[in-house]
Amino acid sequence: MPAPYPASEPRLHLLVPFASASDPACRAALPGLPLPQLTALLAELVPVYADAGDDHSLSPPHERALAQALGLVRADGCPFGDGLIPWAAMEDAQPDTPQAWFTPCHFQVGMEQVTLLPGDQLGLSDDHSRALFDALAPYCAEDGITLTYQSATRWHARGEPLRGIACASLDRVSGRSVEAWMAESTANPAGGLLLKRLQSEAQMLFYTHAVHDAREAARLHPVNGFWVSGAGALDRSITPQPPPAQPDALRRAALQADWAAWRQAWAALDAGPIAEWRERAQRGEAVTLTLCGERAAQRFTNAPRGAGARLGRLIKNLLGPTPAWKTLDTL
Repeated sequence: MPAPYPASEPRLHLLVPFASASDPACRAALPGLPLPQLTALLAELVPVYADAGDDHSLSPPHERALAQALGLVRADGCPFGDGLIPWAAMEDAQPDTPQAWFTPCHFQVGMEQVTLLPGDQLGLSDDHSRALFDALAPYCAEDGITLTYQSATRWHARGEPLRGIACASLDRVSGRSVEAWMAESTANPAGGLLLKRLQSEAQMLFYTHAVHDAREAARLHPVNGFWVSGAGALDRSITPQPPPAQPDALRRAALQADWAAWRQAWAALDAGPIAEWRERAQRGEAVTLTLCGERAAQRFTNAPRGAGARLGRLIKNLLGPTPAWKTLDTL
């Protein structure tokens, strides 16, 4: 079970998604990241928790770390299972009702795999998205799922078939083969089968819709399906804690495999928020830093200020700080 998040002491928390990534091009870029502020900040902090995993989990490390920071655990005190963090329910006035996000997307069929492009990479307008939403909503209603239009790239779903459905995060499947990530449920197999049928119906429905022809005429990827994520229900007794700061530039660049932009985002993050956290830590303020890759996450907090800690920092200084990229390489 993850170490409990230290809620008793107010802390400034910076949570960094995609501080590293599994792509070999990203791994090759790590030793070239100078990151002087991060190196100095890590010398001020101590590791307090490591979430070791792999890059095949449905919930990526940054979502697991965020759920832990928010205090999103079940009534029995245990964390939610893999792919079962109820993100959609958090935004609803009735969080104990099973809910999910439906994301319109393009499934690109290749020779050996089907790759997903999410709505935010399709240039999807409200007009196109709303028309497809209006076409799909009655089919969902027939199966006990109420669909609500939230934005062009996110539709909100509510209904009992969404209970116990383990879903892969969009951050796992964007730009990747979807075969290993389809929604499953051992607790609710009927709901899992229903969702697969709805996805098949949506494929045919969208293919014959006027929006399909309009997008092809405009040389845009057609929307030919939707992805289910963030499914589940949240116990009413849970009151989420304030969210940590989460810079998004690294994530956006990584999901598009733009490693030049990713390096630039790290340089800006190091000179900005990381430098600020270092200054706060040096002033003795309580700070927390969580670095997340695609396999693992590590959480760091202020080192103790006692004599033993001062000796430890002195030894660290004599040996020289460990370059930050070596920490990122473990994520």
